[in-house]
Amino acid sequence: MQARSTSVLVVEDEVLISQLIAEVLCENGFAVHTVEAGEEALRYLESGAKVDVLFTDINLAGRMDGSMLAREVRAQRPELPIVYCSGRYSPAALAPPVSRSIFLKKPYNPADLCRLLERLTATSH
Repeated sequence: MQARSTSVLVVEDEVLISQLIAEVLCENGFAVHTVEAGEEALRYLESGAKVDVLFTDINLAGRMDGSMLAREVRAQRPELPIVYCSGRYSPAALAPPVSRSIFLKKPYNPADLCRLLERLTATSH
């Protein structure tokens, strides 16, 4: 499969889940960078790395959860699509979610995630 130009930053502190997501996305032609914490994600974004969509779990290790991360990212990159996911929290826990964001309930179908990311980034390419 030919590589897309779509780059996804995956923020997930559960290593096995992170590896699974990265594998599925790579197999579907996405460029993927994974980190385990919100602070790490911010450093990656601040480095000027190409990121077309942020995919973050809400419940993360460290001081910054996915909701806090999304607010920080939105301040730096207002146009960046954000996908939150959680098996523990509902969309109401985001109070309020940032603009250009979508909530995905765990467990989710990896093929559905790929289609969602394609839709979110289709207009930006």
